Amino acid sequence: MSERAESKGRRWRGLRRNQSGSVAVEFSLLAIPFFAILFAMIETCIVYFATSNLDSVVANAARQVRIGQVQVSGFSASDFKNMICDQVTLINDCDAGLFVDVRNFSSFGGVSFLPLIDEDGNPSADVQFQPGGAGDIVVVRVYYSWGVLSPGGIGLSNLEGGGRLIAASVAFRNEPFGDMLPTGS
Repeated sequence: MSERAESKGRRWRGLRRNQSGSVAVEFSLLAIPFFAILFAMIETCIVYFATSNLDSVVANAARQVRIGQVQVSGFSASDFKNMICDQVTLINDCDAGLFVDVRNFSSFGGVSFLPLIDEDGNPSADVQFQPGGAGDIVVVRVYYSWGVLSPGGIGLSNLEGGGRLIAASVAFRNEPFGDMLPTGS
């Protein structure tokens, strides 16, 4: 074998044995999926925390309707929405992005749920504020379009454009209040 071919062979054997920088290459191959999954897990936790918080806030606000505090105090739809926005955490665009729908019905069998998402895949803005009177059946639904930041939504997106609809609802019969209260005779 010629000396030139032998030195070329030694050089290739030396490169095969040299592993400096291999950890950096392996890390660069794994870093993008690792950080994407890590970010998706963190975002999923935040979305579920926001949903849990919204459930709690809606239950507390619905209690004010159920006991007649909203009706007796003359709350408007914006007053009721502001009461919810004051208590909610992690929702930064509450005024524009939060929808509050309060409807009353004559019986539980007559309760009908309109879709929260319109034909275009966006949150429906068709909301009403009817807290009802004493003894009425009331359904309170609050929903918000959460902007998903993970690439491709990673299973979180359920709206057109990559958002996630988080919602909370409560159905109940209003307690007796006002004229329905028994008099002390």
